[in-house]
Amino acid sequence: MSHVPAPADQVTEVDRHDHQVLAAGAISTFVQDEFSLTVDGHTETMRRQYMGHPGAVAIIAIDADDRVACVHQYRHPAGMTMVEPPAGLLDRPDEDPWAAARRELAEEAELAADHWAVLADVALSPGGSMEQIRVFLATGLQPTARPEGFVLEGEERLMGLAWHHLDDLVAGILGGRLSSPSLIAGVLAVKAARSSGTTLLPPDSPWPARAAQRPRLVELLDELARRE
Repeated sequence: MSHVPAPADQVTEVDRHDHQVLAAGAISTFVQDEFSLTVDGHTETMRRQYMGHPGAVAIIAIDADDRVACVHQYRHPAGMTMVEPPAGLLDRPDEDPWAAARRELAEEAELAADHWAVLADVALSPGGSMEQIRVFLATGLQPTARPEGFVLEGEERLMGLAWHHLDDLVAGILGGRLSSPSLIAGVLAVKAARSSGTTLLPPDSPWPARAAQRPRLVELLDELARRE
């Protein structure tokens, strides 16, 4: 029986001929690229439109009673108040994701953690968006103050903090009642790691997908800066 290599996403370089930022918002951009790929020995030129996004982190914070710290946050595009883990945007293309996760856990849940690990790296909609999120596991929790100068704004002022048992979240996901992608990825990764005995990656592990797209993130930021 032949050996089958472990499945892994692969960085793929393409010959890009044209790049346009069609629209820019406060967080996201709408981009069009024209590039070439070789398919069955023939080179084809393709044009794709997608959303540029700075990326994010999320935290599955679990206490000694197997309860998960969650926020209930209104999400306008979805038209729903969703049960989510604490999460937030990466401020810079080179920002340390673990440092961002510690910041977001303090900002949204007023918690700090003694132990951290990586649960999953998720490309949320790779056919149409650059948005990627790293989901962390945080344990050994204790209260902490919000970072100095941080103020809850907009929908954040309504979200509050709720503690839900891990098994109840699994039931809600499988029952179709919970749809946050970071919650789904993180909670099910915790259950899978426990059942398989898998050792999770340390919190400062490389993030290959993020590294692969970093040059494009820097390019987008530079282009937006020139427009200002």
